[in-house]
Amino acid sequence: MRSLLLTGLPGVGKTTLIRELAKRLAAYQPAGFYTEEIREKGVRQGFRLETLDGRELTLAHVHNPGPFRVSRYKVDVAGFERLLSELDLRHASTRVIIIDEIGKMECLSRRFTEEVTALLDSSKTVIATIALKGSGFIQQVKQRPDCRLVTVTVANRDSLAESLFAELQGEFGMPT
Repeated sequence: MRSLLLTGLPGVGKTTLIRELAKRLAAYQPAGFYTEEIREKGVRQGFRLETLDGRELTLAHVHNPGPFRVSRYKVDVAGFERLLSELDLRHASTRVIIIDEIGKMECLSRRFTEEVTALLDSSKTVIATIALKGSGFIQQVKQRPDCRLVTVTVANRDSLAESLFAELQGEFGMPT
């Protein structure tokens, strides 16, 4: 396993799991980003990206301007691509890259799909969440033989952090 893909139903705990793995792998100084919901009065209004080095971007919001849309959310593709350019994950000095998530909104960016492909083709370990459903690029990534696809469920989500961390330790030659 060079790369680990976490999939599952929305809200099952994929982001929580990937955050926990990033925390446990802190010695490797992972680079990348998480996606968090933006809620107003308890109603989801959009999604914000938070980078591991502290930057933030509203990726999608019901009130964003622009032509790119997934469901009721308008996606800031240009802002996302600027952030990807600044992060430059392909050339990051770390061997661990965190991507939350490879989904429909993110895949509107050609730069994102090219970056993910380059990262998966590199010697870096990519730990990513990926949409349960999706065709095109999402399906291509899930079918890669160098990626391990793990489905996160309510039944396994609490035990996965420990078992996946142990696997990653073995990959990195860390003592268990």
